[in-house]
Amino acid sequence: MGGLTAAIALRQQGIDVEVHEAAGQLEETGAGLTLGLGAQHVFRALGLQDVIAVEACPAGTLPFLHYRDARVLMGDFDHGSGQADDGAANIVRHIYRADLQKVLIASLGQLGGTICTDHKLIEIDDNGDHAIAKFANGETTKGDLIIGADGVRSSVRAILYPSDEPRFTDHVAYRFLVPMTQAKPFMTLGRSAIFIGPQRTFNRYTMCQGEVVNCAGLVETSEPVPEGWSIGASQDELAQAFSGWHPDILGLIGHASQIIKWGLYDRKPLDRWSNGRVTMLGDAAHAMLPFLGMGAAMAIEDGYILAKTLDMEPDVTKALARYEAARRPRTEQVHAASIMQGKVTQAIDPDTFKPSSAPMNNMEMMAFNPVTAPF
Repeated sequence: MGGLTAAIALRQQGIDVEVHEAAGQLEETGAGLTLGLGAQHVFRALGLQDVIAVEACPAGTLPFLHYRDARVLMGDFDHGSGQADDGAANIVRHIYRADLQKVLIASLGQLGGTICTDHKLIEIDDNGDHAIAKFANGETTKGDLIIGADGVRSSVRAILYPSDEPRFTDHVAYRFLVPMTQAKPFMTLGRSAIFIGPQRTFNRYTMCQGEVVNCAGLVETSEPVPEGWSIGASQDELAQAFSGWHPDILGLIGHASQIIKWGLYDRKPLDRWSNGRVTMLGDAAHAMLPFLGMGAAMAIEDGYILAKTLDMEPDVTKALARYEAARRPRTEQVHAASIMQGKVTQAIDPDTFKPSSAPMNNMEMMAFNPVTAPF
């Protein structure tokens, strides 16, 4: 999402851009995403917010509920319809990842941007005047700058920092979707909610015009689990992980047709994201835990600010220094807050939960506007 955002912003500035994707074809993968306020400010600036809002659902109040009896620990029940709005309101929204990808790909295509699939990066040659990317299929491409927007297991980061590895965070996410026709009996507590309990969190909200419920159960574990969308899990495994939790959660699990098990990894903050004519954004630069729902927003903010600095500063080295100076303090703050939010919401006893201790109540951080912030 961050790479496509950067590509769109660069094309709007008249800068030629190519997007190189390792996968052989662009497919609908993933589940729900939270579009924080910062991400939506970016989309407004790019002229895309109204189109994206049509595909999204307002997030509503997103209350924190006790894992056994569903009493409200923070916020309030959300009985909104989940229907899309015009995007004008400054609120958090949820969207199916494939729907957002579809909008961004279409926008880039209209701007003349190029997307090349089956381009798995294996080598970078930076000679000072330009950088060359070499791919596993034998092809190469040359440009003024290479931007690594390739996730927590970034090939670009592996080339720049070969000894640096993603860290397993002792958390696994179980992700699945349930059609509202099946989920409706288990949604009487409102269209969005986060249940919190001992070493567990269960988040569910509607998307796709309220027709689909996105579910994500986060579980602490000492058993390392790989990252990716290829590891399946059974209903029995997930039900066991949330044994004794509210009947609505177990009911949704009982209607999960395909459960994906995803190990959660992060990266330690780097002193530098850039080296010569190569830089990174999003998870490649600062992968973080999902407890604030800010990972996608950080990548989108990165992409916009990187494009703006390249427009304002023709010298690539100076532009990258300006980009990092603007983004590193912000992403380091959110990275640390995401860890703290997980500790707060997965406390051994949720009865001791104090809303004031939750980093997501830091509105200066959560409502940051990257478009108007100085950089």
